[in-house]
Amino acid sequence: MLNRRHLRIKVLQILYAFFQSEDNDPLKAEKELFRSINKMYELYLYFLLTFEELTSFAEQQIEDRQKKINPTASDLEPVRNFVDNPIFKHFAQNIELRKKSEELKINWGGAVKHDLMRKLFLHISKTETYIEYMNQNSVDFEEHKKFALTIFKTDIANFGLLHDFFENESIYWLDDIDLICSMVLKTIKSIEPKMNSNEEILPLYKDEEDEREFVKALIRKTIKNDESNSVLIDELTQNWELDRIAKMDIILLKMAITELTELPSIPKKVTLNEYIEISKYYSTPKSQVFINGILDKAVEHLDKQGKLKKTGRGLIN
Repeated sequence: MLNRRHLRIKVLQILYAFFQSEDNDPLKAEKELFRSINKMYELYLYFLLTFEELTSFAEQQIEDRQKKINPTASDLEPVRNFVDNPIFKHFAQNIELRKKSEELKINWGGAVKHDLMRKLFLHISKTETYIEYMNQNSVDFEEHKKFALTIFKTDIANFGLLHDFFENESIYWLDDIDLICSMVLKTIKSIEPKMNSNEEILPLYKDEEDEREFVKALIRKTIKNDESNSVLIDELTQNWELDRIAKMDIILLKMAITELTELPSIPKKVTLNEYIEISKYYSTPKSQVFINGILDKAVEHLDKQGKLKKTGRGLIN
């Protein structure tokens, strides 16, 4: 689920808070890092569970209309495209989703959450996408999937009240939403006809042991080498005053230098490309060029000092 870039971004977020705080306990920072990563999976589960909740409101709406004193023909014989959507049913019946959500106590139960899901369903039921979908007499599997993908991208993922709820649940979740939504879409796309209820949902890590060691080493060594990294950055930015450089740029540089010198299994080019890309989204508009230039100088400087010790075939570059 999470790739190395995602993990670098999580480390960046925690280090930004760490260097801004007066509490300089590295162990607390590391603990907070893994807590924030684990919380991302909760967000993923919340999104997957919305489909079953929305279906329950659609079912209730059908039942209420059938109980009317003078029900119409459409009330008595409703279109069931939404409630019978096989994508929604897959998530409702998925054993692993149920197990993980119960383990982490993730659900849409309770008055506040229930009302949020009700409002989301009412919002969706008024959209043109929903109306067109419900007006179809016959819907095949691919059309059901296309509808699920569309309402997730346009309505569920962008529902303002849902964002408000997530923001109150975790200070990191608004930054995580885009990534998690891409994972939900990937999960929906992977569903095929007649998939059984034991089908796995996406895991948090591709390789848990390896990835946990990567982030642990990156945050620990970046904090440990803070003083020496600051000295090097000061040398490489002689025409700049450190207090005038964006704090996010400084942290990105410290992380990149740490990765170059302390994580020998990661190729130099991978490190450079990753931090330049991250700077596009997490710092100032000019950061990409600035960080690119400083890291080029850093590589040259560290190479001359013999501090770029990469191991494994092809890792020097």
